[in-house]
Amino acid sequence: MNNLTIDTSTPEVNILSCLPNLRNLRWLIFGSNPLNVKLSISFSNFSASLQYLWLGNCSLRGNIPSDIGNLSSLIDLNLGGNQLSEPIPSSIGRLHNLQCLCVSGNTLQGYIPDELCQLEKLSILNLGGNQLSGSVPSCLGNLTASLRYLFLWSNLLNSTIPSTLWGLTDILKLDLSSNSLIGPLSGGVGNLKVAVYLDVSYNHLSGSIPSSVGSLLNLVNLSLAHNNLEGLIPSSFATCLSLELLDLSQNSLSGVIPKSLEALSYLKYLNLSFNILQGEIPTGGPFKNFSAESFVSNRGFCGASHFQVPPCKRKTSTSILKYVIPGILSAMLLATSMIWLLMLRTKKNVKAAANSIFTPQDFWRRVSYRELLSATDGFNESNLLGTGGFGSVYKGTLSDGMDVAIKVFNLELEDAFSSFEVECEMLSSVHHRNLVKVISCCSQVDFKSLVLNYMPNGSLEKWLYSQNSSLNIMQRLDIMIDVASALEYLHHGYEVPIVHCDLKPSNILLDDDMVAHVADFGIARLLGGEDSMTQTMTLATIGYMAPEYGMQGIVTRRGDVYSFGIVVMETFTRRKPTDEIFTGEMRLNQWVANFLVADAIVEVVDASLLGSEEAHDFMSKRECLSSIMRLAVACSAESPEERINMQEAVAMLKTIKIKFSKDSAARGVVVNCRPVS
Repeated sequence: MNNLTIDTSTPEVNILSCLPNLRNLRWLIFGSNPLNVKLSISFSNFSASLQYLWLGNCSLRGNIPSDIGNLSSLIDLNLGGNQLSEPIPSSIGRLHNLQCLCVSGNTLQGYIPDELCQLEKLSILNLGGNQLSGSVPSCLGNLTASLRYLFLWSNLLNSTIPSTLWGLTDILKLDLSSNSLIGPLSGGVGNLKVAVYLDVSYNHLSGSIPSSVGSLLNLVNLSLAHNNLEGLIPSSFATCLSLELLDLSQNSLSGVIPKSLEALSYLKYLNLSFNILQGEIPTGGPFKNFSAESFVSNRGFCGASHFQVPPCKRKTSTSILKYVIPGILSAMLLATSMIWLLMLRTKKNVKAAANSIFTPQDFWRRVSYRELLSATDGFNESNLLGTGGFGSVYKGTLSDGMDVAIKVFNLELEDAFSSFEVECEMLSSVHHRNLVKVISCCSQVDFKSLVLNYMPNGSLEKWLYSQNSSLNIMQRLDIMIDVASALEYLHHGYEVPIVHCDLKPSNILLDDDMVAHVADFGIARLLGGEDSMTQTMTLATIGYMAPEYGMQGIVTRRGDVYSFGIVVMETFTRRKPTDEIFTGEMRLNQWVANFLVADAIVEVVDASLLGSEEAHDFMSKRECLSSIMRLAVACSAESPEERINMQEAVAMLKTIKIKFSKDSAARGVVVNCRPVS
């Protein structure tokens, strides 16, 4: 933890090459020094008595040498927080005395080698923040006698969670977050009876939350957020009396909040937002300390006013028929309506303008044309926020004081009505923190509008090209993570895959906290059970549309990935894909790729992002920007089959952010960023 570097003027003679001379060396600790060299040394001749090798946060490049397996006495190996790449060598499996292995925060690739399961004394295994792919080795469950900490967060793992992991009955902390893990959360989780920390958030787990979680009596932190979990919140949570953090947000959980959770007296943080929960929010126990943010975007909560929900209506036995009979009639009417709508959708040549009606019940509040007229001062030009392909957007203030954005469709334009219908359908049924939320719609014969959440910081396009606005690397990276998370949800997290079809900076809006929200679903498409579809009319924006979309009208999720890659490049270069320098065969993605191959990425990125003169600061920024541009190039490959998917893009962006944050912290630099979830 100093500022020591290595003199590379004579690479054949430096401290690393001289270390084999130290025959009795047991401890080698250079951690958190900017050594800034390639880890190309051979461990073949190192002291066989070396027990502790700590080279974490040393700006090391290259790969982990395969002959590291010769250090037979090694107890603790820490190479975390560097720039090491390539696969983890299987020879590590020969280090039979190893108790701690930390290689987190690098860019290691390939599979997790099964040879790690041969480390029978391993207590801590930290592989988080890399680019490891494939499955979680089931044989890790054999390390029951030793393994206490297992961290595999922020990788590209895409298997189910092996059932053998639930046999690690003495494990204290398990973090599998920010991967692409699938399948259910097994009831075997209840076997981890001494665990204090469990995080499987930001995956694609499905099914219900097993009631066996109630067996985790020592659990302090539990996050199941950002998955596809459904069903009820188990009342057995009430027995997890040590819980201080519980995050179940961004799932599809239904039913009510069990009142038994009031027993969790140590609970300091609760997040149930973005589910389809309903009923009364409890007020006892820890609930008296929670705010409305813990419960936003659910189906129908009621309760105390400070939760910003309607009060609960109390029914008496004498008036119950007043509710039961209308409920039965409503259910019959709803069933009839659903049958009618299903029949209507099966007709191939139905005109949307004549047959599609969105009722106010589809939204959480009713808004009349008269109220919209008053909210915008008669749609006065002073309230005009901008114009798009199908109409204009105005700022308005509703009667209750809420600021909103009102998108008014120009019905004289061809396809304006179908665009209105698509946006109504998409935005009223999808729920994600990084998608613009629809509040209501107003549909009359000669007037169609959407009422959306107002985004006070405008669009990403405004921030990129305005003279009075500027964004640093971390702010731009945060915005790209937001956008990627929204697309990941549309492509993989929703019940039917949705393709946006028109992603560009003007459709990325920023709220008070500079959190990005993807907007404008006017030409979005539901893929249904297919991986692609073809449409005859191409309405996407030139420069951002994928080649197969522009030439053949082929709509796939990979088309959105291409657009995202172009948006990432534009965000960090401040060059539009329609810039005059991109003529003939030269396009923005080819231009960036050429400079990336030549290791001259500083020639293309926005110059304001590399303002520091300090060498280490400059190198860290260059490495971060190079990683971002490599991802953008991988997204915008000409061939759809060669593009990565949005799940991989999200994981890679989070890894880049974690690494850049650690590099900045090591230099004592405070970066303006939001935490990685």
